[in-house]
Amino acid sequence: MSDTKITIQETTNNTIIKYNSNTILINGGSYEFNNIDEAKNSPLAQELFYLPFVKKVFITANFIAIQRFDILEWIDVQEEVKEQIEAYLNDGNVVVNEQKTSKKEAIEVYAEVTPNPAVMKFGTNKALTQTDVEFKNIDEANASSPLAQAIFNFPFVKEVFISDNYISITKYDMVEWGDVYGEVRTFIREYLADGKTIIKELPKEETATTEDKVEAPVVALEGIAAQIVDILDEYIKPAVAGDGGNIAFRSYDEANKVVSVVLQGACSGCPSSTATLKNGIESLLKEMLPNQINEVVAING
Repeated sequence: MSDTKITIQETTNNTIIKYNSNTILINGGSYEFNNIDEAKNSPLAQELFYLPFVKKVFITANFIAIQRFDILEWIDVQEEVKEQIEAYLNDGNVVVNEQKTSKKEAIEVYAEVTPNPAVMKFGTNKALTQTDVEFKNIDEANASSPLAQAIFNFPFVKEVFISDNYISITKYDMVEWGDVYGEVRTFIREYLADGKTIIKELPKEETATTEDKVEAPVVALEGIAAQIVDILDEYIKPAVAGDGGNIAFRSYDEANKVVSVVLQGACSGCPSSTATLKNGIESLLKEMLPNQINEVVAING
């Protein structure tokens, strides 16, 4: 038996609820099923469709989203569904019978420069992950991502950040991107086209690389913290993702009105990250949440 834990997360659509998993369910991508006939390659989705209130099932690498019919409210059944999914997964049952064929996928990979000269963004037409993952070294990658582990085999690779449809790679100063990006782009394209595993399990939070580091929230946020996350998701993340980076919310100190974030990918160590933090994020939060924000700080080095 595995040790899969499921947590419930509400969404902005009150007919849809997410069941987040602490283990990887499928190898990248996603599957959407509108009825039991469409779900013939997913034993889990088929089982869920036997519940009379289930309208749609959406399965990704680390969560299952279910849309209900209006015959009831989620509060009446969400715990029972959680227990059913958890039991199913811990019995070692198949989530999706992912197709293995000799024909390679048509994968496109393009390279983009970022504001951080040490970081190159490699975008792709294949969904990679629904949870951003960052690896500072090959040892971290070994336990979690075969793709990141393979990328670290290039001697100039310092860090790897994988997001929904792109990979940001930080290099050492021993080479210039102009000399090596083509080789890396080809490698990533062939790796993905072969259908190899992207992430085998989600990396565990370090206990403390710094005294200020805290674990990401696992329950629904409320009040100002929830509003901060909504603003980051809607206004900030799309912009920084375009540059190969990410900004993750960590905490809100209500007494001192200080927001703590983590800079990832191209944002981490970027010469312009301080300006982005102060002139971009901090100014926007102060404007949209008047009298609630004094400062925004990055807690990672």
